[in-house]
Amino acid sequence: MNVQNKEKGFTIIEVVLVLAIAGLIFLMVFIALPALQRNQRDSARKNEVSAVASAIESYRSNNRGGTPTATNIGQYITGKASATLDSGAVVVTRTGPTGGGSITTTANVSACTNPTAPAVSGDTIVVYTNAKCGTGAAIVAGTTRQTAIVTALESGAANGTIYCQTN
Repeated sequence: MNVQNKEKGFTIIEVVLVLAIAGLIFLMVFIALPALQRNQRDSARKNEVSAVASAIESYRSNNRGGTPTATNIGQYITGKASATLDSGAVVVTRTGPTGGGSITTTANVSACTNPTAPAVSGDTIVVYTNAKCGTGAAIVAGTTRQTAIVTALESGAANGTIYCQTN
């Protein structure tokens, strides 16, 4: 009398196949995660640019359409007089989803005859008074009521792609 003893369990091929599938799933998640985080940080930067634009508009509506100074912009952004003077520009420390950084207001570019591409890093917002966003990444002269607000994004055609909003 022959009795065959069959053990129940998985073969080595089945185990390797399941591990390979699980490895592919983890690989896809780890590849997609940094891109999602970059997009979230870029969205936060765009929201901060909108907040700066709102602060400038609030100042103008409260001050008969006047153009705010660098200190005024800093005060309206932070809600308190915590702006500090640094090399002729006002730097306001900000905290938020993108981490530390500064909001820097620059000199008036109304006399600009050639479009210029601003030099902006990822955690800095630069405010150009009497200017507007031109084609591409150029800042061009605008009216006294216009303000170009610029920051750099992480995603896009190249790292450091310029995002500009005219107020």
